[in-house]
Amino acid sequence: MNNPENKETVHRGFPKAAAIGRLDQPSFCRTHPPRYKLAIFDFDGTLADSFTWFLRVINEVADTYNFRRIQEQELTKLRSYDARGMLEHVGIPMWKLPLLQRHVRKRMTADIREIALFPGVVKLLKRLRSQGVTLAIVTSNSLINVREVLGPSDASLIQHYACGAPILGKRAKLRKVLHSSGVRPSDAIFIGDEIRDFHAARAEGIAFGAVSWGVNSMESLTQYFPEETFSSLDEIAELMARPGIDVLTQKTHRRRRATRRLRNPTRREKLAGCNL
Repeated sequence: MNNPENKETVHRGFPKAAAIGRLDQPSFCRTHPPRYKLAIFDFDGTLADSFTWFLRVINEVADTYNFRRIQEQELTKLRSYDARGMLEHVGIPMWKLPLLQRHVRKRMTADIREIALFPGVVKLLKRLRSQGVTLAIVTSNSLINVREVLGPSDASLIQHYACGAPILGKRAKLRKVLHSSGVRPSDAIFIGDEIRDFHAARAEGIAFGAVSWGVNSMESLTQYFPEETFSSLDEIAELMARPGIDVLTQKTHRRRRATRRLRNPTRREKLAGCNL
């Protein structure tokens, strides 16, 4: 798996039209709030380097629960599948998922010393907190595993936890974080490494940031047009440091648009005026 720390920039925000509008803000902004007020992170594959452990353990689980083993030569192909595609590929029926999740979580708890954060994650979290960004984690992993990997000190950097999500059920956890944080969906971003993360974010009206070092490949993720793409942790910090448009600026934009429409009415508005 790729190391996300201090990697040269490869990918940019996608599509370009969405990214361009976020770079240069009008000079009459009086305040500079962060681009996103709430950063929600997936855990495994995004903040924690657990994929190597997962590949070692999954074939043992396959023997226990009677589904196909994963061969090393299949990994590239599997990284292009969404969660349902992966389950179908190895022959896991939906009714077995809760059993498998509980088994894998318990196994990770036993092996928790083998799981570590990616280098640079703590530095990133501290930087975002210092910028006034609210931090949250939404994951299918258990809260005890997440806090153990983070450690007591770094776990306190996260203000909202929503753990134990079903494999295909992260949307409800995202909604819970929005409610508890009081942040609007338009002011939040969900940063993750899987196609299922994208679908959960999109269903809840949250921007999605795809990382290149996790389960799904960047090529498969960009097919869904995420709002942001990241090839390093530094790129996440850079994005969050960009100023957003404050309320005053938004009101100014609306006034200017209204003025332009008064000066240059559309054809429909002209016809409506003739009928008065």
